[in-house]
Amino acid sequence: MVNWILLAASVLLAGLGFLWRRKIVSRISADASPRKKDKRLKLLATIVILIGAYMFSTRLITLIFGSRDNSGIEFSLWPERVDFFGFSLSKTIIYTWVAMAMLLIIALLLRFAVVRRFKEIPEGAQNALEMVVETVRKYTDDRAHGTGEFLCSYVLSIGSLMVMSAFLELFRLRPPTADITMTFSLAFMTFVLINAYGIKKKGAGGRIKALASPTPVVFIFRVISDFAIPISMACRLFGNMLGGMIVIDLLYMALGNSAVAIPSIVGLYFNVFHPLMQTFIFVTLTLTFINEAIE
Repeated sequence: MVNWILLAASVLLAGLGFLWRRKIVSRISADASPRKKDKRLKLLATIVILIGAYMFSTRLITLIFGSRDNSGIEFSLWPERVDFFGFSLSKTIIYTWVAMAMLLIIALLLRFAVVRRFKEIPEGAQNALEMVVETVRKYTDDRAHGTGEFLCSYVLSIGSLMVMSAFLELFRLRPPTADITMTFSLAFMTFVLINAYGIKKKGAGGRIKALASPTPVVFIFRVISDFAIPISMACRLFGNMLGGMIVIDLLYMALGNSAVAIPSIVGLYFNVFHPLMQTFIFVTLTLTFINEAIE
């Protein structure tokens, strides 16, 4: 009975807000120089309509599907495993394959449907693509000068994979970057590149000498510090991405059937801005550490 009363009240509230707003809009249209007060009242009436619509949708969901159980949230530090053609695979692997497939499809569409032929003077989609590549190349070269084109391609690749992984969370899937094994794999590649570029630039002896600089006493500490890099980067990325996922799940649990639109608005931060920021930080740290190894 309470839900029916609230449903009727929401319809009444939205209806009154609509009539109020229409009256204000008519007054503003008839006035050659509308007052600021009328504009504020128009905004207030719009808010009343939105509140009424929100109440209506949440009460309607409750009447159709019943009240949602908000007793708690189940969470596992490790992702679930599934059987795939006789193999027990982590969902992280499957979701990573999905993200890679989506990137491959996007790349094929761009190459064969959007930009069929590259032009000397770029325009449209080709111009946008070249701007992205040039921006990444310039940033890579500024942060780790003299590393060549490969590092630019690598940075763009892992950046795209991390962003696409976060995009999967919009479909209520656990992003691969919320798995410590995934983040450690990415961080381990950074560790390999640090030493590979250091040896390429200075040679094996020069790399060891650099670790023992300015005195051999610090050699063991520099080695420990180098091994700590992938661990710290992996834990940092994992903690941030996992934290964002938990916040969204807690929001759904707290709101119950009232979780209409609000999680989506909050998700714009945790599923769009936050992953982009974490990707930028991870890439910047990778380039910084590589630059330190080749200096």
